[in-house]
Amino acid sequence: MATSSRAAADARWTAADLPDLRGRRAIVTGANSGIGLATARELARVGASVTLAVRDSVRGAAAADAMRAAHPGVDVQVGMFDLADLASIRDFSAAWSSDHPEGLDLLVNNAGVMALPRRETADGFEMQLGTNHLGHFALTGLLLPALVARPRSRVVTVSSTAHRMGRMHFDDLQSTRRYQRWGAYGQSKLANLLFTRELQRRLDIHGIPMLSLAAHPGYAATNLQAAGPRMDGRTWLVGPMELMNRVLAQSADQGAWPTLFAATAPGLPGGSCIGPDGFLETRGHPRIVKVAATATRSADAQRLWTVSEELTGVVYPFDQP
Repeated sequence: MATSSRAAADARWTAADLPDLRGRRAIVTGANSGIGLATARELARVGASVTLAVRDSVRGAAAADAMRAAHPGVDVQVGMFDLADLASIRDFSAAWSSDHPEGLDLLVNNAGVMALPRRETADGFEMQLGTNHLGHFALTGLLLPALVARPRSRVVTVSSTAHRMGRMHFDDLQSTRRYQRWGAYGQSKLANLLFTRELQRRLDIHGIPMLSLAAHPGYAATNLQAAGPRMDGRTWLVGPMELMNRVLAQSADQGAWPTLFAATAPGLPGGSCIGPDGFLETRGHPRIVKVAATATRSADAQRLWTVSEELTGVVYPFDQP
């Protein structure tokens, strides 16, 4: 997925700098709205064959139709699955791999939930950790053979600056004893970064020429912010959040730039994180950004990997005896 060295070094990089991706296949989770929709649309616009991996078939079909209307001839399909259900992830991964024996060039782990009242996934995981990390951990592992089959493939996992407030509570990973919605969200986003780095470490050990990268959108206007208040009846918060989105946030299209840059720019170090270059990384053009020290702890990354394999039952091919 090469583009010009000028684009990679240009501090004013935008989606207009995306390279031609004809012949490349991508999966974007949560692609029916927000940053996932913008990411999938731009990848398809420059020629990639994109699967919109979504939970809602109606919204997924509407998103695909909108892409085709805006850019006639784009190659987009809708794939149904639920990140909060391991059986659904297995079914989707098996079906996609069977339908595309040529392999997968790009997996964008974008879908997520934020600051919800405590809920559990179909498999009994705390919903934020289960969706944002464990679901994507399982999906990536199940699609790894398809990714390895393609030269220069990439996995881009979308995190957040909220990882800075996260801590890995290995003694209460599912927040059963004590639940704080923002603390659980921060833990899940920290897990995204630990996973990104540990995946790259293991790829390097096994000599697999594949990149694992992270991205965060800054403060982008999406429907994510209001989802939690709507779920637990705090509707009085929805209006202020939507007003803040209009006044302070950048658009979802701009929020997708770090993901798109991570997906295509040449010369990026594996395990690195891409975010906006503006004030407090809330907005701006994509660049490599620093992560919190908690996201660089190798012992935590390896422990999380082991626990994730145990919880999901997905053992990565290079971890099998």
